[in-house]
Amino acid sequence: MSDGRAWPVPVACEFDGPQDAPVLVLGSSLGTSMAMWDRQAAELRDTFRLLRFELPGHGGAAAWPGPYTIGELGAGVLALLDAHGVGRAGYAGVSLGGMIGMWLAAHAPDRIAALGLVCTSACLPPAQGWRDRASVVRGAGMGAVAALVIARWFTHDYIEREPAVVASVREMLEGADPEGYAGCCEAIASMDLRADLAGVTTPTLVIAGDADPATPPEHGREITARIRFARLRVLPGASHLAVISSAPQVTAALHEHFRQAAAADQSWRAER
Repeated sequence: MSDGRAWPVPVACEFDGPQDAPVLVLGSSLGTSMAMWDRQAAELRDTFRLLRFELPGHGGAAAWPGPYTIGELGAGVLALLDAHGVGRAGYAGVSLGGMIGMWLAAHAPDRIAALGLVCTSACLPPAQGWRDRASVVRGAGMGAVAALVIARWFTHDYIEREPAVVASVREMLEGADPEGYAGCCEAIASMDLRADLAGVTTPTLVIAGDADPATPPEHGREITARIRFARLRVLPGASHLAVISSAPQVTAALHEHFRQAAAADQSWRAER
């Protein structure tokens, strides 16, 4: 399927928060469900109307045969906004969710009022590695990659300190539909948003973890250098799923960023 084509299945989503508040979309990481955002939602829903959506095949959502593209995933979010009458929204995304957010800010700038990018990248080679991972899960299921992925999502110390949290996240990962997960892997394989970022003028906060082996801080620095109004915050000791392992710091940073953006952009609320 080509960039910009809408999903052939309904986009699973959940609204939460005051109906008259600015809408903030939350995009999840590859292999996680919208529950990944529970720690942030508990605070953000007091200020924003949260719109969380599931990636194809994640969180019990329907999937379709891959490969997918970042543009196709972004088109699904735009269709979701249209279906709910949302003209403009803030957008925060982790990893793949952040990649979708960058595509939206570049290709539908009138729809994105502010952008938060957490532990993500504008280009994440080698492409063959993502295609190989897609092949593995199609053939052997999600359990075949779970240990590798968890080791990249959390530091060793966090895994030892919070075994119950890690076990719940692993269950989330292993519950993903292999075809949906594989299609999303192929979207990352074919993605290169670097040239797109020069045209992004959306107020942007980039958060990176200094212990993240999947999208280390240099990826965040590259995004920040390419987006005109971006600023970077690097969290010490944070690995890839910093929204979970460093939840208070991520929540506070995102809340401040989006509150400031909403105060400076009255059309964010008015155009809904």
